[in-house]
Amino acid sequence: MADNARAKKLADLIREVVAEKLQRGIKDPRLGTHVTITDTRVTGDLREATVFYTVYGDDEERASAAAGLESAKGILRSAVGAAAGTKFTPTLTFVADALPETAKTIEDLLDKARASDAAVREASSGATYAGGADPYRKPEDEDEEGTTA
Repeated sequence: MADNARAKKLADLIREVVAEKLQRGIKDPRLGTHVTITDTRVTGDLREATVFYTVYGDDEERASAAAGLESAKGILRSAVGAAAGTKFTPTLTFVADALPETAKTIEDLLDKARASDAAVREASSGATYAGGADPYRKPEDEDEEGTTA
């Protein structure tokens, strides 16, 4: 079992090697420049690596990029093995990162909250206090009215 620092270092190396190889080494037109490697995670035994990626484009381009990554998996694993110099090169699994969809959902929720805040601000713009600016009784107010507590 490897320590976490070694797994993190190997994950960073895999991310860099795969990104570099995708940019310069693989001539597959399905991959092109619109594939971005966002994160890499390696299991504790350094046997499996999960590579997260995003694709700029529509669903068709995402599907073709996924097929391109699956077909280039062997070349990418060989490049990782040459760069890592470890006894066993981890198997690579490519997973589409849900980051863009999550960011869009969060942005939609923030827009909805801004609209709700604007509606509340609009409704309260001409409002006045129901019981005056300070509705709480104070001891000096009771003395002026002639009542005692």
